[in-house]
Amino acid sequence: MTESDILQQVRLKASQLGAIVWRNNQGAYKDPKGYYIKYGVCNPGGSDLIGYMPLIITEEMIGVKMAIFTALEIKSISGRATQEQINFIDNVNKNGGISAIIRSVDDLDRVIENALRKKL
Repeated sequence: MTESDILQQVRLKASQLGAIVWRNNQGAYKDPKGYYIKYGVCNPGGSDLIGYMPLIITEEMIGVKMAIFTALEIKSISGRATQEQINFIDNVNKNGGISAIIRSVDDLDRVIENALRKKL
């Protein structure tokens, strides 16, 4: 299965789990004057899908709905993350977000379930 196939399956499953994610295309464009303009969130290293996972705080925690920053790096079974991607994932997780390398829809289920359990 290609990364593109996995990405589409993960986008669908993420929405079923309540996550709001967007495709984060990255690259660079050379303008007519020869300057490179980088695009994409956290280029280089930003994850393929970024967004948030809603979290409803329990009654004893005021009952406020919160969003947890979520970044999902999609890779095929043999795909390898760059050091910049690994650094981005680590920083998101260290700062309270949800971030991981995802190789299948099953990975997404496991990552979201484990992350939300830790946050509660």
